[in-house]
Amino acid sequence: MQTDAHFSLADEGAGGTRLALSGPLVLASIAPIERALHSIHGPVTTIDLAEVSEFDTVGAWVVCQLARRHGAAIVGATPSAQRLLDAIEEIGSDSQRERHRLPLWEVVPGAVGQRIFAARAGVFGVIGFFGQILIGAARLVRHPGRFPIRALVHQMELVGVSALPIIGLMSFLIGIVIAQQGAVQLEQFGAEALTVNLVGRITLRELGVLMTAIMVAGRSGSAFAAQLGTMKLTEEIDAMRTIGISPIEVLVIPRIMAATFMMILLGFYASIVAIIGGAVVGEFALGIPFLTFLTRIQEVVPTYDLWVGLIKAPVFGLIVALAGCYHGLQVRGNSEEVGRRTTMAVVSAIFAVIVLDAFFAVFFTEVGWG
Repeated sequence: MQTDAHFSLADEGAGGTRLALSGPLVLASIAPIERALHSIHGPVTTIDLAEVSEFDTVGAWVVCQLARRHGAAIVGATPSAQRLLDAIEEIGSDSQRERHRLPLWEVVPGAVGQRIFAARAGVFGVIGFFGQILIGAARLVRHPGRFPIRALVHQMELVGVSALPIIGLMSFLIGIVIAQQGAVQLEQFGAEALTVNLVGRITLRELGVLMTAIMVAGRSGSAFAAQLGTMKLTEEIDAMRTIGISPIEVLVIPRIMAATFMMILLGFYASIVAIIGGAVVGEFALGIPFLTFLTRIQEVVPTYDLWVGLIKAPVFGLIVALAGCYHGLQVRGNSEEVGRRTTMAVVSAIFAVIVLDAFFAVFFTEVGWG
């Protein structure tokens, strides 16, 4: 029995050449003749497979590439070999790929429709997830002994206490920037003293809470999504359900409560540190003594500005925690999905926070807290 593949060339006349292949055209035996086949430069018009004893996908690929390069016809193939050749030809055919390429005016509406449908499914998923949280919270109210107090304290430490240095530094620098840039602009009108008003109102009312929420979304929201997504991949969440433990009660609710409560403290802390940063600029650049700056803050900033920031803070914390936990529990398939869902959690949380901040700005203006 022939164990190696061979080929021979025969002149068919009229400038044509017949290439006859013999032996097994399989992965183990085709390597010795593959380079020789590629080095054939003459016009091959026919490739004869009548003497081929075995045929696999590699052999079919080599024959199809050879036939395509020379424009040759393939003859003598057995029915099974012909099926392989047809499959390889269909995969490698440029015309086949072109046939499935839709025009732009069909691709764009189709893509938009898919996005809308996905958004619709996402809305239903978020509503269902929120319903699960309400049910889990009701169960904990009915059975207070099941409340995971240790998990809540641990998450409050991670979300709040561990974030104090980075949020403090960010807020301090934001206060410096607001005071310095505001003073430059107000100096044109001889109103540098109003820098105190600018720093106090914009930090307590808007930037202190908003920038803290964005920082918490990037820091804790992404952590929630990555942690829960990894637990979903390793089937830890399924194991918890199997032994009768609710993942919503043990994993989700403590994270949501920690982010909601700690955002109030972090937002207030960020506003105070930003005011201190502005006072530092006032001391060294504007000639306003440090303590005078802080005293003027109490005089020129209305009390409701503080309440506006404190009202927005827990809402922003709730949105960040919901986005992180929801996307973490939606992880399916592989580790790449963890990264994708983590990114979606951060982006959706920041987007929702900014939209809500705009809504709050309009609302509080309408109720006279503008």
